[in-house]
Amino acid sequence: MKPYVIMTDSAADLDQALVEELGVEVLPLSLSLGGKTYLDWPDRRELDPKELYDRLRAGEVATTAAVNVGDARGAIEPRFQAGEDVLFLAFSSGLSSSYQAVRMAAQELMEEYPERKCYVVDTLCASLGEGLLVWHAARRRQAGATLEEVRAFAEGQKLRLCHWFTVDDLQFLKRGGRISAATAMLGTMLSIKPVLHVDDQGHLINIAKARGRRASIQALVERAAQSAIRPEEQTMFICHGDCMEDAQYLAQLAKEKLGAKEVRIGYTGPVIGSHSGPGTLALFFLGEKR
Repeated sequence: MKPYVIMTDSAADLDQALVEELGVEVLPLSLSLGGKTYLDWPDRRELDPKELYDRLRAGEVATTAAVNVGDARGAIEPRFQAGEDVLFLAFSSGLSSSYQAVRMAAQELMEEYPERKCYVVDTLCASLGEGLLVWHAARRRQAGATLEEVRAFAEGQKLRLCHWFTVDDLQFLKRGGRISAATAMLGTMLSIKPVLHVDDQGHLINIAKARGRRASIQALVERAAQSAIRPEEQTMFICHGDCMEDAQYLAQLAKEKLGAKEVRIGYTGPVIGSHSGPGTLALFFLGEKR
């Protein structure tokens, strides 16, 4: 088997432990907060998610930036020079321009290194949904699958990677244009929590509403019950915006109500969390369809 590496970007929200377990590389996205720019590394060397959420709660506003062509070239070219091919699983093109930048860099580099390959997959996924697709792909690589086999797997499974979200603070969705100011105000007054998912075009879509936090968490599991493929054989991922108790409650429900084989919990990282805000909670799994 020809040597190859799997790369992704930090929108996948993989922490350092998972990166090391899977043997993947992560290209960091960036965010600006308080007049300073931070790179979102898996080991959180520049900004810890807990610090980010504390600062967001205090009223600071963060802005984020996609990967550019130069960033992508800087990650891929050393692998080409080392004689390795690359499979890059990229953040949804429906939410970021990172995929287009990586694809452009890959095309440029393959012209310069015609003996090398770099396949770029638009995962149409975000956060640990993207991370879970990377997890499955990396496990196949570890089992001996070729570059082409893992690429085909990722393309074939990405629209089965289900994302179900809820948020606790509607003001962050309002700021990002996901809901209107009036909807945010009314929802806050009535303790209405949205239930959202990522659709087949990789966009974040508001699907339903729940009255109260517990009901919104239960709604995530109800959605999973409708489409999850053999949950008793699955590893599911949960990400949270600094609300570990809620994440643990969701994990408990996933095991009790769905019979999930394994549930892993991680932070919603700084780039995604800057837009979704504190209290974000999401469940990711493989389903019949999104």
